[in-house]
Amino acid sequence: MATLSYKSLAFLVLSLLVCSVQGQLSTSFYQKTCPKLETIVRSSMSQAIAKEARMGASILRLFFHDCFVNGCDAGILLDDTATFTGEKTAGPNANSARGFEVIDAIKTQVEASCNATVSCADILALAARDGVNLLGGPTWKVPLGRKDARTASLSGANSNLPGPGSSLPTLVSMFSAQGLSAREMTALSGAHTIGQARCLFFRNRIFNEKNINASFATLRQQTCPQSGGDNTLAPIDVQSPTTFDNAYYVDLVNKKGLFHSDQELFNGGSQDKLVTQYSTNAALFASDFAKAMVKLGNISPLTGKNGEIRLNCRKIN
Repeated sequence: MATLSYKSLAFLVLSLLVCSVQGQLSTSFYQKTCPKLETIVRSSMSQAIAKEARMGASILRLFFHDCFVNGCDAGILLDDTATFTGEKTAGPNANSARGFEVIDAIKTQVEASCNATVSCADILALAARDGVNLLGGPTWKVPLGRKDARTASLSGANSNLPGPGSSLPTLVSMFSAQGLSAREMTALSGAHTIGQARCLFFRNRIFNEKNINASFATLRQQTCPQSGGDNTLAPIDVQSPTTFDNAYYVDLVNKKGLFHSDQELFNGGSQDKLVTQYSTNAALFASDFAKAMVKLGNISPLTGKNGEIRLNCRKIN
C-alpha cells in the first residue's frame, strides 16, 4: 500500500511538472511548427526600418504599452468595435501608438508560412527585439509561447502606464507593480534613446523647469512654442535619435532629458549612480536592457488553454 501511495505521489509530482513546463515560455517554442518565424519577422522589420527608422521605436513602445496592461497579450492591437472598446484610444495611446500596420504585414506573412500557429503577442515581442537590434542595439533570445487575449482594458491603459510628467517615486512604484526593479526601470527607460515625442508632452519642461540645459531648452523651444504646435515632433535623444546606444544617459547627465520623467532619473535621486554608469559604459546598459526586456516580456503571458491564436491581430477570432 505504501508503494502504491509512493507511485501515486510520484505520478502526481511528474504531472504537475509537465503542466508547469507546458505553461512556460520557451525560446524554441516554434522550432518545429513555424521554423521560418524569426526570419520572417526580422526581414519585415528590416524593411519597415529602412522605410522609416522611427518605426523601431514605435514597435518597441507598442510592446511596452501592451505588457504593462494585463500582461504581454497583444491586447493593445485590438481595434474598437460597436460593442467593444480597446486600449488604442486610452490617453497614453491615442494619436501616439503606431506601427500597427507593420505588425499586420508580419502577421500576414507568418500566416502564409504556418497558419493559425503563432500569436500576435509573440510576433510583437520578436518585432520589438529586432527593431532594437537593427538600430544598433543588443539582441536577446525571446521566450515564446504566448497566446493572444480576447479582450483589452481601456482603464488599465489609462492607469498603468507611466506618463512623461511622472516623478521618480511614481516610476519606481509603477514598474514595481509589474515586478520590475528600479534598476530594470532605469535600463528600460533607455528605450528613449530612439524615437520622437510630441511638443505637448515636453512643453512644460522646456519652458518652466530649472534642471535643464539652457541651450537645449532654447533649441527645443524653436519648434515647440508656448502655445500651438502640440503635435510637432522632436527627438527624445538629441544626439543620435535613430541609433540605439547609451547617448540617452549622457543626455540626462548633461540635463538634456526631454521629458520630466526622463530627467527624474538623474536629479539627485536613487538612480543617479546607475545613470552615470550607463552614460560611460554602453556594454553594461546593453546587457541590462536585454535582460530587462526578457523580464518585461514575461509579465503575465497567456499560455496553454488560455487565450487564442488570433488570425487577425486587430480582432478576436
